[in-house]
Amino acid sequence: MLITHDTRCALDTVVDLVNTAPEDDTTPDGLADVPALEAFVRDHEVSEVGVLTEFDLAAVRKIRARFAAVFAAPDARSAATMINELIAAAGTTPRLTDHDGYDWHVHYFAPGASVADHLAADCGMALAFFVVAGEQERLRRCEAPDCRHAFVDLSRNRSRRYCDSRTCGNRLHVAAYRARRKEAAG
Repeated sequence: MLITHDTRCALDTVVDLVNTAPEDDTTPDGLADVPALEAFVRDHEVSEVGVLTEFDLAAVRKIRARFAAVFAAPDARSAATMINELIAAAGTTPRLTDHDGYDWHVHYFAPGASVADHLAADCGMALAFFVVAGEQERLRRCEAPDCRHAFVDLSRNRSRRYCDSRTCGNRLHVAAYRARRKEAAG
């Protein structure tokens, strides 16, 4: 599956957006306030965004929850329904652009769109490409019992199980190794 630069950026953005949500009552919200949203927009180089407000923060949190549901969708049809709702509500308006040193690429958000509509359109379309390609199962949640972060499995054989093999994956492998050693020593 060919993934263009702008699609990859949108995928990274939607994964990071979903992962800003608190995992439980003890975890802080990664988008706790407008400055956190401003930092998210800046860090992800979201273009054409004006001054952000509490209204924008609330709207982004709502689409974050809707994107999280896409990563939990049981099948492609369910994911497609959710993605269609997201991109339709955003007033998706595809247009070619070249800016900030990037070559021609497609923006799906309408000029002057809110940051929530911008994210819904561009990130929704990136996820739509996976459903169209029959690759919806690549939109996953970490299998570590204490982590439910979203990620996109871009491995060749669709075998990635953890959001980060150096943390979640390694931690579980070490725990399994220690359990085997303890059992063998017995």
